[in-house]
Amino acid sequence: MLSPLQIQEFVQEGFVKMEGVFSQEVATEARKILWRATGCDPDNPATWTRPVIRLGDFAQEPFQHAVNSPALHAAFDDLVGAGRWLPRESLGGFPIRFPHTEDPSDTGWHIDASFPPESDEGPPDNYFTWRVNVRSRGRALLMLFLFSDVGEDDAPTRIRKGSHLRVPRVLAHAGERGLSVLEISVAAAQGTEGMAEALATGPAGTVYLCHPFLVHAAQRHRGRQPKFMAQPPLYLREPLELVRGDGQYSPLERSIRLGLDGFGSA
Repeated sequence: MLSPLQIQEFVQEGFVKMEGVFSQEVATEARKILWRATGCDPDNPATWTRPVIRLGDFAQEPFQHAVNSPALHAAFDDLVGAGRWLPRESLGGFPIRFPHTEDPSDTGWHIDASFPPESDEGPPDNYFTWRVNVRSRGRALLMLFLFSDVGEDDAPTRIRKGSHLRVPRVLAHAGERGLSVLEISVAAAQGTEGMAEALATGPAGTVYLCHPFLVHAAQRHRGRQPKFMAQPPLYLREPLELVRGDGQYSPLERSIRLGLDGFGSA
């Protein structure tokens, strides 16, 4: 489903935007479920008392439908490799953002963690101790599912284009153990400062497929209607391989090799 140009954009810029992955009707049904979970009244902004409400996993039919469209599965094959990723039956990680004057206090530049720490590295329930390594252990993609229309004022995720290419060299020095998400996020934010930015905008039904090392950030909502977005990972079925005898690298693997080579050819 992805064109050669889209695949090259993923390798070079770190993300692909796909519109119409699921319908407005599916998005509407999903929002009804999410509204109930927030405890807020969609018709009464006085109940929108917090800038962000974080919700967990949802496996109801609208979410299963959204994450299992044929077009999306074909794109997973194109970017990660056929048979190298695990299908999802749910969507989790919903930061619901409301128009609000308060700072949500979660708008720093970062990359997302991939795997829990060892027992001597910190408690597994503390997200800041989770880790990332150069083979992106466990995580194939970061995905942004838009369940509401998102314009420039609606707290779209900010993306530093091409930032994923500056992360592999930092991680390579840490080996298989990798770095904590806090350590790599600080280094990645500093190392990509000033890079061109993109905003993850689009109509409901849009999905952004992002490189796991892409540096991104939330922002305060300045619009009028709440933003409903899921940001689940796509999990790996098998570890990434950065040295393949047959040279059959996926675009995901190629992009990491590109970063390790200092942006040379891969």
